Order: sequence, then structure tokens, then C-alpha cells
Amino acid sequence: MKKYRFAAIAIALVIFSACNSHDNKSPESKGMDNKKTDTAQQAAATNEKEVKVITAIYPQLDAGAAASIKAIVDHYLHIKNALTSDNGSEAAGGGKAMEEVIRKMDKSLFTVEQKKIYDNIAEDLQEHAEHIGKNGDNVKHQREHFAMMSDDVYDLVKAFGAGRPIYQDHCPMYNEGKGAIWLSESKEIKNPYYGNKMITCGSVEEMLR
Repeated sequence: MKKYRFAAIAIALVIFSACNSHDNKSPESKGMDNKKTDTAQQAAATNEKEVKVITAIYPQLDAGAAASIKAIVDHYLHIKNALTSDNGSEAAGGGKAMEEVIRKMDKSLFTVEQKKIYDNIAEDLQEHAEHIGKNGDNVKHQREHFAMMSDDVYDLVKAFGAGRPIYQDHCPMYNEGKGAIWLSESKEIKNPYYGNKMITCGSVEEMLR
């Protein structure tokens, strides 16, 4: 009997910790939730205050270079929003557009140090954009490259900014629990790794400006 009891406890803990555990509640649970609304709001406010703010290393770029960086980030957000909606063909369009901007980037607009940072990011970024652009019928594959692309775009925005505030979010469950980040133009969590299956899974960790 003890073995069964321990197994039941373990299962309960897993269910409790899952991102979407709040979706299936009994009427009694919902009643308890209503009583705890004020506490939840206070916790949310506290979490917002704890979001780390990061300022770009090179916030003042040549206008042409800044426009190209912004275009890359905009196409990344296009891909992110498409994957949030489980739309592989739309994500592919964003990947192709990003690849084109990277290919046409006028790197002479950078200083020597800026160019070094950009070059270290752009080669991998272009490869991931190409994979996403060529696999409109394979969202799983797109998401694999999107996870790696997100690390690159994070480094890009951290170095050069994006022309607007960008939020760095984290999904703890993707890649067999190893987790992955993504960037968003909004504080609202919309998970691009699981789409409609677990749209609100994740948390805001940083704001880059």
C-alpha cells in the first residue's frame, strides 16, 4: 500500500507543477481561487517589479544599421507570432524575410567592434532563418531552430537594441525540460514552443531596451 501511496503523491506533484494545471479545476477550486484573487494580484505586481532591465551596449547606431537590426527583430517577432498560432507557412515567410535582410546588411555602417559582434551572431542567425523558411510544413523542425535563433536574437538585441522595449521570456518545459527562451514585444505570455497546447506556459525574465 505504501508504494501506491508514494506513486500517487509523485503524480500529484507533477500535475501541480505543470504550466497548464490551472485549466481543469473543480467548482470548489474555482471558489477558492476567487478568494485568493487579491493575493494573486499582489504576487503578479511583485513579479513585474522583479523583471530585470537590460540596456543595449550600443544604443546609438548608424541610422541605416539600426533600421536593419530593427527589421531582423521584426521578422523574428513575425516568426514567433506565427509559431504561437501553430502556423508553419507564416513562420516560413518570416524566416525568408529575415534571411534576406541579413544577406543585404551593409556592415560598413558598423564600427570595427560592432561589426565583430554582429558577425559572431549573423552567420548562425541566417542559418536558422533558412531552415525555418524552407520548412513551412514542419512546425516541429521550425521550433527547434527557433529556440537556437532566439538565443542569437537575444544577443543581437542585447548588443544593439531593437528600436523598442523587448521582453525575454522563458519556457521551462521545452526540449524535454531543459527549457528555452524567446523574445516578445509584449509582457503577455504566448508560448511559441507549444502554441495552442500550452499558450500561457512561461514567464517574463528580462526587459531589453
